[in-house]
Parts: sequence; structure tokens; C-alpha cells
Amino acid sequence: MLRASLLALCAAMPAAADEIWVSNEKDDTISVIDIETLEVVRTIEVGERPRGITFSKDHSVLYLCASDSDSVQVIDPETGEILHDLPSGEDPEQFVLHPDDRHLYIANEDDAITTVVDTETRTVVAQIDVGIEPEGMAVSPDGKIAITTSETTNMAHWIDTETQELFANTLVDSRPRHAEFIKDGTELWVSAEIGGTISVFDVATQQETTKIDFEVQGVHPDRVQPVGFEFTNGDTHAFVALGPSNHVAVVNAETYEVEDYILVGRRVWHMEFNRDRSLLFTTNGVSGDVTVIDVAAREPVKTIKVGRFPWGAAFRPTE
Repeated sequence: MLRASLLALCAAMPAAADEIWVSNEKDDTISVIDIETLEVVRTIEVGERPRGITFSKDHSVLYLCASDSDSVQVIDPETGEILHDLPSGEDPEQFVLHPDDRHLYIANEDDAITTVVDTETRTVVAQIDVGIEPEGMAVSPDGKIAITTSETTNMAHWIDTETQELFANTLVDSRPRHAEFIKDGTELWVSAEIGGTISVFDVATQQETTKIDFEVQGVHPDRVQPVGFEFTNGDTHAFVALGPSNHVAVVNAETYEVEDYILVGRRVWHMEFNRDRSLLFTTNGVSGDVTVIDVAAREPVKTIKVGRFPWGAAFRPTE
């Protein structure tokens, strides 16, 4: 009888839902959103000015840029405990995890360098001189190329990950913020916040092949500032955060045409998909919330209040 009751209780208990983790820049916290209920279920205190956020490949640890603490914090997602800090150089803002699941490439905004850290030995492997105010970081799917974007130099810097040396520098428009490889690593996209564009590069030649412009009806062009962006399944479309325009653009990744604009919260910065990429979660810094977008309908379905100045977001499966 007891066994049957326990089985019935277990069957009635809902399975743990996947999560979106959001770094709150002004609160020194992380908000954890339950994707099933679309509610914040945990708030975790972390280091000063958290920004870049990503999980290890198996999601067993979280890496977080605590910019004003001059460290990358390694966090246990089950307990929220800060396990240890990694050396990161000064003012780490954004980073990317190499496909080997071991090396972090970190943009150090104040030092004009990219720091490479071995997460297993907790040591700095290399420090690479790049342009002034580095921010965006990307790594190719095969792990052979890392990209750093520098906001003041207005360049994308191409790094050979075997030698840890620059092999190319390409100009982009003013204040590049984010970079992503797509199409099996054959194409690189770089957003320019003040330039108001995304530059698309052929990776084999490092040559710009096209440039994407944005125009939101009723919004002054100076407020249309592309920052973070993410791609749908199959890299068919890009969803682009347009900063203080308070809109997300939907771009056809084959034709490079803007197909739609979606109204979200104030100063949309970065974003993250759920497991099947049917929902998109945007971090809206000034309004201190996250907008949930139905990807197929291209419509917002909910606003979730988080901490002050949400910056980055990362997906965590719970099973």
C-alpha cells in the first residue's frame, strides 16, 4: 500500500522544468527562470557587475564574468554555490567556451587583451593583444578560430587558437558588440551598435560579403543599436536585439533581408532560446525584465520581472 502511494505521489509530481539563467548587472545577482511556468524561481548572489554567462557542455557548472570583481566565477547550478574563481584579467565582460569544453576566451575591456584560461588547471594559457575596449567573443565550430571585437578600434580580430596569435584584423562599423559563427563556420556575423549594422564575413577569406541595415518605424535611427543576436534551428533566421529602440529584428539569414520587428522591453541587450528554440528570452536592461517571444508567431507572450539591468542569458536543461 505504501509503495503504491509513493508511486502515485511521484507520478503526480511535475518533472523539473528547463531554465533560463539571467545575469543582473546592477544587482550582482542571477535570476533563474522556470521555462514551464515562466516565473523566477531562484535568485543567486554573485560577484560584482555580472555580465557574460555560459554553461559547460554538460551544464554541470556555470561560468560567469564578474566584471568589477575581475574574475570569472565558477558556480554549481544545483546549489548556487560559487565553487571558485578563475583568473581572467581585468574587467572581463564577455567570453566564449572553446568546443574542447576546457578553454575560455575572455574579452578584457580595460586592458585591450583577450585572455585564454584553462578551466581545469585554473591558469592563464595566453594573453593576446587586441584592439581598444574588446567586448564580443566567438569561436568557430571546429575550434580553430576565435574572434574578439573591439569597440573603439572598430575591428574584428581573428585569432588562431593553436598559436594564440592574430592572423587577421577586419574593419566593421562603429562600436562592434557581438559576434557569431554560423553555417558550419563558413560565415561570421558581427553587430555594430553605433553603426547600426551587422557585417557578414566569409570566414575563408575574412572578407565582408554583405551588410545588414535596420529601420524601425517611428524610432530615430540613433536608437536602433544592434547588440546581441541568436539564430533559429538550421540558421535560417537571426533574431537581433536592437538596444534602446526596444525592438528585436527578425533577419532572413539566406537573403539578409529584415522580415519583421518585435516590440520588447527597454534597452534589449542579449537573448537565449529554450531547448527546441520555440521560445526566445530577451534581457531588457532599463526595464529590468525579460520578454518571452513566441518564435513561430513572432510575438511577445509574457514579460518576466528580474533584477536590475539584466545583461546576459544562458539556457540550462534540467534532465
